[in-house]
Amino acid sequence: MAAVFHRIDRFDALPEALRGGVVAIGNFDGVHRGHQAVLNAALEIAARESRPALALTFEPHPRAVFRPDLPLFRLTPAPMKARLLKAMGFSGVVEQPFVPAFSSLPADQFVDEVLIGGLGVAHVVTGFDFHFGKGRGGTPATLAAAGKANGFGVTVVEAFADEGGEVISSSRIRALLAGGDVSQAAGLAGYRFTVEAQVTGGRKLGRTLGFPTANMSLPPETALRHGIYAVRFRRADGSLHDGVANFGRRPTVDEDGAPLLETFLFDFSGDLYGETCSVSFFGFLRGEVKFDGLDALVTQMKRDEEEARALLSSVRPLSKIELAIAFSS
Repeated sequence: MAAVFHRIDRFDALPEALRGGVVAIGNFDGVHRGHQAVLNAALEIAARESRPALALTFEPHPRAVFRPDLPLFRLTPAPMKARLLKAMGFSGVVEQPFVPAFSSLPADQFVDEVLIGGLGVAHVVTGFDFHFGKGRGGTPATLAAAGKANGFGVTVVEAFADEGGEVISSSRIRALLAGGDVSQAAGLAGYRFTVEAQVTGGRKLGRTLGFPTANMSLPPETALRHGIYAVRFRRADGSLHDGVANFGRRPTVDEDGAPLLETFLFDFSGDLYGETCSVSFFGFLRGEVKFDGLDALVTQMKRDEEEARALLSSVRPLSKIELAIAFSS
């Protein structure tokens, strides 16, 4: 039987069985290979010491609190982040509300109340640039000193660079996705970019054209390039279906509409309305084009289907994470 994964909404609500664990701390937006270096270090220590492995994250993303005027393209909203952490092997995640009162905790109070009192940590793992507490007063050095004084271990993981020697970051991945380069983004993340949303009703125009689609509204901050993608679609029951998706404003039929993700599932018929499903992006096929009528649109959609089928026929999982989210039912 699969181990239970816990999503916990604040540090002082931790189940007793998860106290005394190894805790990785960070925002981990994207759970990319750089984050995975920190997270895997926590998993290794937890396995060696037979302790639960936990991640401590913050919701909403702190930047959304400190810079609410600057929209943030979240690579992994909380539910998706939890799925990825579960796939890695964590026992749970603490999604600590990042509210003004919490953000104003002095660093020593963060250690006393959150790490020791709330989580009862045995070991803390962070990245090299981790800061905590009011005014970012806590640093890896002060955390290590607090650990020595209070009897918990501290591991600080250095920056993780890609094969070209450049540090992997969420901002790099966002920039690649904004350009439609989902393949290179996957290389940095260690898995294909994946979104999750509820399937909603639409105008059913695709059905009349022979290409019925599952329509999903993504957050307005989603800065993925508009265009056509080869994708893999995962239903709520875990079943997987290859397909081709359009993300954008559909200039041929609805130029003024809000951006929408429309996925045509290959060799599938059924009702998906109301299901919360996920879509993983495996390849960018082309940008959005306004066609001269529906006949030209349908002709191009048939070409897109052929190209997507060919691309998806030879894909392989990039990691244990991706095996869980886009390859195994």
